Amino acid sequence: MAFVTADQIHNGHGWLPPGTVIEVDDDGTILAISQTPQPNAVHYNGLLAPGFVNVHCHLELSHMKGLVPEHTGLIPFLKTIPKHRNDFTEEQKKAARYEAYSELVRNGVVAVGDIANTADTLDIRGLNQLHYYTFVESIGFTEAFAQRAFDYATATYNTFASQPGAHLKQAIIPHAPYSVSSALFRLIDAHRGDAVVSIHNQESEEENKFYTHKEGHVRDLLSTLGVDDSFFRPSGRTSLQSYLEWLSATHPFIFVHNTYTRRDDVQFAHSRLGEVYWCLCPNANLYIENTLPDIDMFVSEGAKICIGTDSLASNHQLSVLAELSAIHSRYPHIGWEALLGWGTSNGARALGFDDIGTIEVGKKPGILQITGLDQEPIVKRLY
Repeated sequence: MAFVTADQIHNGHGWLPPGTVIEVDDDGTILAISQTPQPNAVHYNGLLAPGFVNVHCHLELSHMKGLVPEHTGLIPFLKTIPKHRNDFTEEQKKAARYEAYSELVRNGVVAVGDIANTADTLDIRGLNQLHYYTFVESIGFTEAFAQRAFDYATATYNTFASQPGAHLKQAIIPHAPYSVSSALFRLIDAHRGDAVVSIHNQESEEENKFYTHKEGHVRDLLSTLGVDDSFFRPSGRTSLQSYLEWLSATHPFIFVHNTYTRRDDVQFAHSRLGEVYWCLCPNANLYIENTLPDIDMFVSEGAKICIGTDSLASNHQLSVLAELSAIHSRYPHIGWEALLGWGTSNGARALGFDDIGTIEVGKKPGILQITGLDQEPIVKRLY
């Protein structure tokens, strides 16, 4: 048991009063939070905060770090990944996954929403150092092959579902609007009506062009992948306002990237759905498209924002703090009180992990020491 305090303490929602002392059990469980001075309390420089939640990551792509040049744009990036993701030995892939997992832990992450196309990450999930939500992607834009694509994802899902672990979850999700047919969307929707739906959303303006007018480079991508899109009829609306017709409002939703999401898209989602989170991956957006979402717009619409890193194929590191710093450097009027909430409690709620994300009595959220916020932020895991 120990008593800890700091210059500032963020509990996942906001700043606690100066002089707050946290009593922590040896296993990291919060025993008490008090404004009563404790003579034996350890005082830390900087601030204390709950452990970070990385809502969107692709650990199975960790071996592709640095393979794709920056600023290619999304469509060239997507063309490159399938060409080279298997140009490595299984030993190389495994070593990269373990190193990436260790990087998450070193950077103060206590929970991850990890995208899986295979069962390759089963081994690192089993390490049980992180709360782990595996999102098994189903991909297939050809209507006739929807059941086959879904059956493949189901087999992968069942492999993860059979793995024991108190903090392990899994769901089948659609990859993106341009890679999932309406029939496959409906199969995913019917699988588990309460499962989280996490989807790559409006990461490129080409996605909206395709759904609105059936124009743009998405057609080039589909052609490269050997997909005949002759059956597809454009809706005249943005992608988000089109594909939500095929998904039930009973799901919690995590829309990821949102680089080209418009105000009317946010309003459409909020009016139709019950539980909505908007996951920002700023450093990946800058890596691929060299632009960021209109974050001020999301804030003004009352959006619940959380944070992801995407993969090492599209980022230089797996650090939630680096993502928050990237936002703050470009949106300096968004203060750290809000940003730290996006990286902790909002992410925990998005993934449905109730025992982390906030410093509260009875929880075991992890406690981080963060220094140098407005210079070169450094994070250290204390508990």
